[in-house]
Amino acid sequence: MDFPDKMDLENERVLKLIFPDGVPDNLRGNPELDNYLAKLGTCKVEQLKKEQTRLADETRSILEQTQDLAISNYRTFITTAENSRSIFSEFLRSEQQLDTLVGKLPDLSVQCERFLQDSAELNEQRRLNSITLQKNAQLLEVLELPQLMERCIREGRYEEALELAAYATRLGQHQGHIPVVTSIVRSVEALWHTMLVQLVAQLRTDLQLPKCLQIVGYLRRMQAFGDNELRLKFLQARDAWLTSCLEAIPTGDAQQHLSKTIEITRINLFNIITQYRAIFPEEEGSLKSQSSLRPLQGVSCNGDRLFQAWLHNKIDDFLKTLERDLQLGVGSVETVLGQCMYFGLSFSRVGADFRALMAPIFVGVIRRRFETSVEQVNEQFDRELERFTLINKVALHSHARKQVDPEQESFAPPETLLDFYPLAALCNGYLSALNDLRLCAPLALATDVTRCLQHSLQLAAQRVLAFYRQEQQAFAGSEREAFIRLCSCLAYDLVPYVQRCVHGVFPPQSLTVHLGISLLQLEQQQLTYFDQTRILEPLKHLLPTKALVQPQESAKEKKPSVGLPITAEG
Repeated sequence: MDFPDKMDLENERVLKLIFPDGVPDNLRGNPELDNYLAKLGTCKVEQLKKEQTRLADETRSILEQTQDLAISNYRTFITTAENSRSIFSEFLRSEQQLDTLVGKLPDLSVQCERFLQDSAELNEQRRLNSITLQKNAQLLEVLELPQLMERCIREGRYEEALELAAYATRLGQHQGHIPVVTSIVRSVEALWHTMLVQLVAQLRTDLQLPKCLQIVGYLRRMQAFGDNELRLKFLQARDAWLTSCLEAIPTGDAQQHLSKTIEITRINLFNIITQYRAIFPEEEGSLKSQSSLRPLQGVSCNGDRLFQAWLHNKIDDFLKTLERDLQLGVGSVETVLGQCMYFGLSFSRVGADFRALMAPIFVGVIRRRFETSVEQVNEQFDRELERFTLINKVALHSHARKQVDPEQESFAPPETLLDFYPLAALCNGYLSALNDLRLCAPLALATDVTRCLQHSLQLAAQRVLAFYRQEQQAFAGSEREAFIRLCSCLAYDLVPYVQRCVHGVFPPQSLTVHLGISLLQLEQQQLTYFDQTRILEPLKHLLPTKALVQPQESAKEKKPSVGLPITAEG
């Protein structure tokens, strides 16, 4: 077992002897060296001595053979060298190219990965395109939603438009992340607002109840307004339509304008109220509970109060128009009054009887018209008195006062007034004013009419006194006597007659029934009774001694007809 170790040790020793400087690198690990050393170990001394010579000879022989071989095969060696050099160059170039390839491999890997991704996206897009092609009809329906909704709105098919809007809303909720769907939803929303404006605009036109119900139903389904907002929008729209109808009435003739306003307001306002109550039926109970209109204090945003405030405002506008047109002057107040009373009475069915609000307007207008007429009579009396003369004035009518039964007493003016034209003109003016008044004579004006006529008669007495003071210096006996007759006619004929006419227009019996007092109390309070003493105060020193007609004579139980003609003869 120890033999191989000993052999190795001996070989190393031999090697040291042969190569004192160390074994060359090209011979290390060469198996032939080991074999040669083993062979040397078997040689004898004589062989070892000759071994160096043998090796030299063998070396020389090998060299010679090599030279002979190189000489005989030099071309092969040259070719081999060239090939080796070429191969070496090729190997170098291949190595460089391999290095370049190795450097580009990461980029190639990235590009390959990118290509794989792009190809996957292309495949996905191709798949989507294929699906799109298959679903082309359904996609067209979705893409044409805005155009279809616009057409429905233009043709008034709001039911279908609402269904399309609801479908678009659901589509946006589920597919809102898709840009095309978002664009479609926005377009539909814009058209939805257009439809909302169009529906509200239709409420500003002449509509019947079914159409109103349909439009408000659409607005409710759109849920654009709350309950109170919807009521407000409805009232605003219908108010705009009513206002446009009223503004279209010609304003040239006050009578025609007022009559047309009454008719349009009565019909259209009642229709609006009916429509409102049908659309918002919960307001019906509250409307019936209103017995009359009154100003609303602190109106809150409540449907009931909102409607009441609007109705009150419309009636207030009508009352302003009524007052303005009456002030401009109408031909027949009684005709307008009848229309207005019917207007107010018809609205009592909806708890909006406003006749009490019109009464002060008519009373004021009738009072002003009567006062204006009396002022014109006073001015005319002044002009006639300035032109009047007592020269050659002969009494043509008897001045004896006839005692007649009050039941048979007529409203014909005294004939004695014909002797004095200014008094006759004054009487005719009073009769004309009273004739206009008796066609529409409110009992509330009884005191005002009496006061106005009394003031006019006082002015007449004062102007007669002024006439006397101006002309008395030139009076002859006959002229002075004629003037006394003039004063007597004024005091004892004209004043009692005008008093009788006032009672013809305002019968004391009617006033007592309304006021709940007796005729005696009516007289004591001087309601429709002249203060004749005050009227004749300027002429008392010029009047002949004669008892004035007592008011009791004209206040006896009688029932004069206000409709009797009161005209002056001559």
